[in-house]
Amino acid sequence: MTTTQPSTIETVDAFFANFGSGNLPGMLDLFADQVDFNVAGAPNVPWAGARSTKDELAEFFGLFGKVLTAPDKFEITTKISEGNDAVVIANCVFGVVATGKKFTNGYALHFTVVDGQIVRYHMYEDSYAISQAFTA
Repeated sequence: MTTTQPSTIETVDAFFANFGSGNLPGMLDLFADQVDFNVAGAPNVPWAGARSTKDELAEFFGLFGKVLTAPDKFEITTKISEGNDAVVIANCVFGVVATGKKFTNGYALHFTVVDGQIVRYHMYEDSYAISQAFTA
């Protein structure tokens, strides 16, 4: 019996479905054991930096509920997929728990999916606005 792997965009859609429902184990299952994972940003933004293992990814995704309020807005505006790569463009508004400040973030995520698993996750976001929201 032959099993077919989900397409790149199906994997990305599953990622967002799991992210939106708070299903961390389901989200982590979509990632390869080693991932090229990077979110550029200021040192005072807790999720900025490079990661590569599922334990590091679990820590990354677990940060949001600890340091941010529930989103005032979360909207995916564009999804583009070709071959193993997908780019998702989105907008969100969150508050920072520690400072009470809100930030608006227009961002893009670049995913690479191989054999149904995410092997690359690069986030490009408004790190200046986020950094300012983390500053008391």
